[in-house]
Amino acid sequence: MSHTNTRRTLDEIIRFTSAIGEGAVFTGNITTPDNVVARGTIIGNSDVEGIIVVELTGKWVGNLTANSLIINGRVEGNITAHHKIEVQKSATIIGNITSPKIAIESGAVHDGLINMEDKPDIISFNEKRQK
Repeated sequence: MSHTNTRRTLDEIIRFTSAIGEGAVFTGNITTPDNVVARGTIIGNSDVEGIIVVELTGKWVGNLTANSLIINGRVEGNITAHHKIEVQKSATIIGNITSPKIAIESGAVHDGLINMEDKPDIISFNEKRQK
């Protein structure tokens, strides 16, 4: 039995080409074909063909668009994923979420609408792996 459909997005990331470090503040839009990790604050929109990870210490104020997203920190803006979104229990999202696949861990906070494209696949989970 293949587990590729239940594999976490973070397991698929080989490297990050763009990173905003903890304590840093970046203002502007980010466009890249690669992966982005936010450990600091980003104020602006994204158009990312790879994966965006907003870490526990990260805050993104603006609209996010990417292939996939993993949210551990805070997002204030609308989120659009072409593949899937994983929302961890430490996440706070103030804005609408649009994605064909959404996984929301128990304890996450979301204030907005959820729009499913294509065939909806909403997964609620409790993380069992050590981080």
